[in-house]
Order: sequence, then structure tokens, then C-alpha cells
Amino acid sequence: MAHVFRSEYPDVQPLDTAIHEAVLGHAAEEFGDTVALIDGTDDTRRLTYKQLDGFHRRIAAGFAAAGLAKGDVLALHSPNTIAYPAVFFAATRAGATVTTVHPLATAEEFAKQLRDSSARWIVTVSPLLATARRAAELVGGIREIFVCDQAEGHASVLDMLIGDAPEPMIDIDPAEDIAALPYSSGTTGTPKGVMLTHRSMATNLEQLTPFIPLGTGHRILAVLPFFHIYGLTALMNAPLRTGATVVVLPRFDLAPFLAAIEHHRINGLYVAPPIVLALAKHPVVDRYDLSSLEYIVSAAAPLDADLATACSRRLGLPPVRQAYGMTELSPGTHVVPLAAENPPPGAVGTLLPSTEMRIVSLDTPDQDAAPGTTGEILIRGPQVMKGYLGRPDATAAMIDPDGWLHTGDIGRVDEDGWLFVVDRVKELIKYKGYQVAPAELEALLLSHDDVADAAVIGVIDTEGNEIPKAYVVRAPSADALTAEALMTWVAGQVAPYKKVRAVEFIETVPRAVSGKILRRELRERAQGKG
Repeated sequence: MAHVFRSEYPDVQPLDTAIHEAVLGHAAEEFGDTVALIDGTDDTRRLTYKQLDGFHRRIAAGFAAAGLAKGDVLALHSPNTIAYPAVFFAATRAGATVTTVHPLATAEEFAKQLRDSSARWIVTVSPLLATARRAAELVGGIREIFVCDQAEGHASVLDMLIGDAPEPMIDIDPAEDIAALPYSSGTTGTPKGVMLTHRSMATNLEQLTPFIPLGTGHRILAVLPFFHIYGLTALMNAPLRTGATVVVLPRFDLAPFLAAIEHHRINGLYVAPPIVLALAKHPVVDRYDLSSLEYIVSAAAPLDADLATACSRRLGLPPVRQAYGMTELSPGTHVVPLAAENPPPGAVGTLLPSTEMRIVSLDTPDQDAAPGTTGEILIRGPQVMKGYLGRPDATAAMIDPDGWLHTGDIGRVDEDGWLFVVDRVKELIKYKGYQVAPAELEALLLSHDDVADAAVIGVIDTEGNEIPKAYVVRAPSADALTAEALMTWVAGQVAPYKKVRAVEFIETVPRAVSGKILRRELRERAQGKG
């Protein structure tokens, strides 16, 4: 009989509400002139809750007037800006699904996502317009490319703010209709569209509510990207649902990040481990007044317990909290509550309300692991995705007939219910919180004329980051191929975070009889054991 771990918190009712209503449904009347969003690069640019509510409704009307209809997919291709939430919620209010696109994606990568998602509408910003246009050309069938600012020949969402088109009244089924379609590699393979319903996203906000001390007067800094489910939930949807003020930065650069904390008196940070590393060790941190900070939460990748302690001690803060989840889980399943006085070092949290977990044996997956031992983490709850778009086989491999989502992560639970993630599926590399699929890089490497075979694994560099390293077999008569030349070639075809950052030439790639790459042998080689 399966041993099921259950949350110690009372269940929450699934929130059968459209995501724009779950976040902004009462924003204008409850928070009114409270500042919702501030541009961290120019704090004269800000939006109140009343403006955000009105603007997203006007933009929704503009989208509908342009022909956007229920069931359409809109690709939102932008760095963090104060316009991003208004565009996202406008699209969902108009009945569309939003597929969020990495702003650094190449035109070819963007085109793959457009094609796979069947997106017919694009919203971008003028600095990224050339990439968006090229992607649209590669795919064909794009109805219109809108810009958030101004660009000749393109309709601007700014012009929609003064339009008089009627606000669309769309009948949304929260349990079935897809609100967001972020792309994730899951536990392995190439990126797949993750179907997150209005209900799964809204309910996950409800599940997180007891653990996030947000409200009017609370200021957080949005430096992690909104296109990523962590940023979308923790830095956009959750704070805007509660009347907090979100200071928006387009990217992480340490000095402006620290300056924004000081200038805006930021209360809370939601970050990934590389930012914790910078806060713990970089000398420039001492030049800034960070005394307004009350807490730090780290997620998106494992955080070393000693590093977390060094960061909290340096800043005079309570222990850095961790949280756990994945895109396929909307994303949260575990969090270390801020109220917990002495959480065990390295724990990623306890179960959120209405969430169940099993730890199953790695050797016999149909059986539970022995108490206190490691196994694969399985999750069941209302935040589980609807599935992978157009990939029923991949969905069935991820979610079993009983509704358990197989995370591919390896963990253990202590006697008090704290989860520790001790490993994860080896294939997926997380470079500074971004997912990098080895299969995608391997396929690209194999397309090079001078490469006979290739395998990619994650290795830890001198700064403690996991980076993609390629093991490459040169083709016959390709002795002149260098690591530098190959890395440069790859870099020209992928987004910067996906770049191969180390290359080692080998005689053969170790493979099983089935053809599967024996990555364990490559890891041992990387650690000097092979």
C-alpha cells in the first residue's frame, strides 16, 4: 500500500476563476491608487492598481478588435517591463493562451515555439522586433506583431489604451482552458509546451497564500524573468493579487540590483541560487544599504546549505528560505514558511495545502522507498498541469493513471515532514536557474559536419554554477576542429544561457546497447574518476 505524505495545512478549495480575475478581480476597488508596478530603471514610470486594471481591460479590447479570439495563442516576447502584466492579463481576458518566450531566444528557437504552440499573434518590444519578425517569417501564418512601445509599421499596445473598442466578454472554463503555455524540458528531452489552466495557476496562488507575507506597503524586486513560471507566479501574480508593489528590472546585473534594493527599500527577494551566491560573496554588496530586507526565498535550482547560511549571516537576515516545484506544477509544491524559526538547513519546505506526495523506490518504482531513504518525488494536487501540448505520450510518461506526476527529482523526507532534494534527473542541466536540455544541444552538435558523435552533461564550474559541457567525437579528417571553434559555432545558434561552455574531445561516446548515452560514465570522467 502506498505511503502518501499529506500537507499539515487545511485543504484549499480549487479556485475556479480566470487568472486575470484571480489576480486583478478586485484590484481597482481594493487597492486603487496604491502603486502596483515601478520601473526599476526609471522610477518615474509607475502604474497604480487602478491604472493596471483599466489598462489591461483596454488592451484586451484592442486585441479583440484586431481579431484575437478565444482559443488563440499569443506569444509574449519581452524582458520584464511594467507593461508585461497588463499584456499578459489582457490576452487571457480576451480568451487567448499566452506562450511566454525567452527574450534572448534566437529567431530559430522562437520559430520552433511559434510552430509548436500554433501561436498566431506576437507581442514584443522594439529592441527585439528584428528577431520576432524573422521568427514570424520562418513560421508563416502570424496574424500580427504588436509592440509594447513604438515601432513604425506595427500597432502598439499603448495606442489601445485610448481606444474605444468594447471590452470582450469571454466565457472561460477555468478547469479546461489554458491560461499559460510556458515551455519546459520536463525531466528530459526537448522543450515542450506545458498546459497550465486558469484553475491550476489560480489555485496554486491560493495554496501559496499562507506562506507569502505580501500586502499593501510590501515591496518586492522582480529581477527573475516573468516568462519563467517562477517569476510569473512569485514576482507577478502573487504580489499583484495582494496589493504589494513590484519594482521591475529587465535583467540581473548586480550593481543596479543592489541599488534598487536600497533606493526602493525592498522588503523581500525571490531569487535563484546564483544571486544568493553574489549576495554572500561579492565585495560590492557592502557598498549598499540593504537594511530594508526582511527575507530571501530561493528556488529554481538546488541551493547549497552552507551558501544559504553565509548569505543570511552577511545580511543579518533569517535563514534563506527555499521553495520547490516545477513548471509542470504551476509551479509550487513545497516552501519553507517564513514563520518557521529553525528550518533544517537544506530543506526545500513542507507540502503546500491540498498537495500530496510519494517517495518511490528508484529500483522498483511501483513501490515506496523505505521511510527516510531517497527515492523519486511524485506529486498529486490541483496544481498539476493539464499535460504537454500535442504530446500525449510524453504526458502519459509524466503523469500516471492515478494522477501522480513523476518529477524525476530524487528526494527524502525527514521525520518532521521536511523535503530534501538530494539529486535530480541527470539529463536536465540548470544553468543559473534556466533549463538547458542536453538532447537539444546534442542534436545541434551532431548537425556539424566535423562532429561524429556528441554528448552533453552538466558540470560545476569554478563559480559553483552548473554549465553545459560537451564530449565530442571528431569526424574522420576533422582533426583541425577546436573546442573554441565549436563553442563559437554553437553560441551563434542558441540563446546565451544554452551555450556550451566546455568541450572535451573523446574517442567514443559511452552508450548502452539500446543506444542511450551512459551519462554516469561521463560524470565520473568529469570528476576525474574515469
